[in-house]
Amino acid sequence: MKVIFMGTPEFSVGTLEALIRAGHQVVLAVTQPDRAKGRGGKVQESPVKEAAKRHGIPVFQPERIRKPEAVEELRKYQADVMVVIAFGQILPGEVLEMTPYGCINVHASLLPDYRGAAPIQWAILDGRKVSGVTTMQMDEGLDTGDMLLKEEVVLDKKETGGSLHDKLAQIGADLCVRTLEALETGQIEGEKQPKESPTDYARMLDKAMGEVDWSQTARAIEQKIRGLNPWPAAWTMWKGKLLKIWEGEVLSSKDLLREEDPSAHLPGEVVTAGKDGLVVQTGEGRILIRELQLAGKRRMATEEFLRGVTLQEGEILGEKEAER
Repeated sequence: MKVIFMGTPEFSVGTLEALIRAGHQVVLAVTQPDRAKGRGGKVQESPVKEAAKRHGIPVFQPERIRKPEAVEELRKYQADVMVVIAFGQILPGEVLEMTPYGCINVHASLLPDYRGAAPIQWAILDGRKVSGVTTMQMDEGLDTGDMLLKEEVVLDKKETGGSLHDKLAQIGADLCVRTLEALETGQIEGEKQPKESPTDYARMLDKAMGEVDWSQTARAIEQKIRGLNPWPAAWTMWKGKLLKIWEGEVLSSKDLLREEDPSAHLPGEVVTAGKDGLVVQTGEGRILIRELQLAGKRRMATEEFLRGVTLQEGEILGEKEAER
């Protein structure tokens, strides 16, 4: 097939590479304009643009895909299908209907669950045991088009947003190739989605979401630590500094290092600090923190961290400086 590929982040690159390996003719890669990133403000190309250049594929970077001149540029390539994966702009109806096979989207959830921008992380934040990828015939709604193929993946008990991202990127690449083959041979028929999703909209992540609310349950906090790893990362405040938390474990009653009444400690209070890590009281249960990173420092195991700082039992994590 002649394919116009639309995508921007690293998650999209595996699918682009898979389409090329499968023998499809990718005639154009459409991606977001180059942006300034990082503290230095250096302008960077998107991962999809970098991959397209490696393969000699023309690149188109419209500020707004809805503009008439952008639509006409796409029309020039007379593609059979468009493949869209994390492109970052909403497509107008005339683009969705431009090619014989329409626009095929690779979405990192088992639709109709987790429509939206961050389905990978929200599956972990919500404590799901299974996630997956869905290919979809796009319509003008937000992830509401007819479902084509799905593939599930069982989440590891230590699954992070980063590890699940990598798994689903690989699964999505293979699923997209199989979807195009089935479309071309007429062996697939779309399944309509229900109007309403059974889950909340998987809204975009931001840094503020990483703040740990110690009044939540230990399980909810542990899921936040995993789901927001590597970005934006779970964090709390300690002595006026931001402290990122990279790994934690919910303690069962048999694992508790002390048997006193949990109500004797406040949420966020350090119960013990030692070679096994920090045991912190939450609103329900306790969590063992195994890996930390103080602002301006590198990530390190809690045991190593405690050799360089004085963090004692009874201190309260999450207190703002004015409250201390």
